[in-house]
Amino acid sequence: MSRSKIVGAIEIGTSKVVVLVAEMADGRSMNIIGRGQSTNIGMKKGEIVDLSSVSDCTHAAIMAAEKSAGNQIQHVYLSFSGSHLRGFRHAGATAITGSGNVVTATDVQRAVENAKSKVLDPGQVYIHHIRNGFVLDGHPVESPVSRQGSHLEVQYWHVTADEKKVKDHIMVVNGFGLDVNDIVISCLASGSLLATEAEKKQGVLVVDIGKGTTDYVLYRGRRVVQTGVIPVGGDHVTNDLSLGLRVKSKLAENLKLRAARAMVQKEDRNEKVPLVGDLSIGDSFHSQLSINKITHARLEELFIILKNRLGSLLTRQNLPCGVILTGGVSKTPLIGDLAEVTLDVPVVVGQSPDWVRHSELREPEYATVLGLLYNALYDQKEEAVNPKAGQRKWLSKMTGLFN
Repeated sequence: MSRSKIVGAIEIGTSKVVVLVAEMADGRSMNIIGRGQSTNIGMKKGEIVDLSSVSDCTHAAIMAAEKSAGNQIQHVYLSFSGSHLRGFRHAGATAITGSGNVVTATDVQRAVENAKSKVLDPGQVYIHHIRNGFVLDGHPVESPVSRQGSHLEVQYWHVTADEKKVKDHIMVVNGFGLDVNDIVISCLASGSLLATEAEKKQGVLVVDIGKGTTDYVLYRGRRVVQTGVIPVGGDHVTNDLSLGLRVKSKLAENLKLRAARAMVQKEDRNEKVPLVGDLSIGDSFHSQLSINKITHARLEELFIILKNRLGSLLTRQNLPCGVILTGGVSKTPLIGDLAEVTLDVPVVVGQSPDWVRHSELREPEYATVLGLLYNALYDQKEEAVNPKAGQRKWLSKMTGLFN
């Protein structure tokens, strides 16, 4: 008989909490059966600043999602972001001294353990260990076992986080009586959903621009080469509009969503945009040129920061598949054009895969939470073969978190 599990994907974002519920059968199929959402008022730049408020918002979203699904969540996958996230490259190595200098599984395990053994600063914890391939006697190899050699090296991209901030996110979910099966940083969730295997092989950068932060992941050779978080997002555009146009933040946000464009055009000089836009008496008007200049300046700055972060990795040669933009800010008109001019690589706005049939869920701001479900399905496939696989994965990544 087919065994099914009720899985919840939870994204605690800067402006809202989104929860999706899916039924997964034997790790082979997934059906989204529920959704819940609530406005979040206790976050800043992707980090919890008011634990009580975030807990209330998250619990409300979970209750709405379970009610919508008609089922209780059994397994939770949680996305995670914040400017405190750090990524670094660190390799592990071992000498091959066995019979005939043939690499064994034990040799591989020893190299892997060495790669993961780097001691972190107090208060830091590992979130992900992402393998970047093996090198045997200076030559890259896919699988070193049974090959001859004298020196084996395994490359990893490691992601770390502030231990207290991780605990706070887990505590929010635990407070509803749910355990967290896995944590996935936001860019990996979005990237797994939007980038195809062919794009990951050739080279592609996925950039998720949210309200408080911009998360990115760069793939080459089907591997994660680099991840990062920039503490700039849509709220910064809103703040700039509020200051530059001398209007309240709420009105600036509305103006941004209705009228802002990422590039300045000739016709902007003659256009006027109503501040409120509801045809009310006394509504003031602002220059489309001013709105677009402010929006352009902030978004251009974001892409310049990204370009400086990635350096020589961000070239047409290294990224033949260019950049995929996602997140709510990616809906800003002409943002792809601005990104392409600034980054000097091809840029597209990401599209959800065909299995995402609900029209609203296909909007770019849902890429992270949908990517969580995609990761959950992969984990369920592992567990269908080995029931303890998911648990071991979680424990190995979070070693020392609760000590």
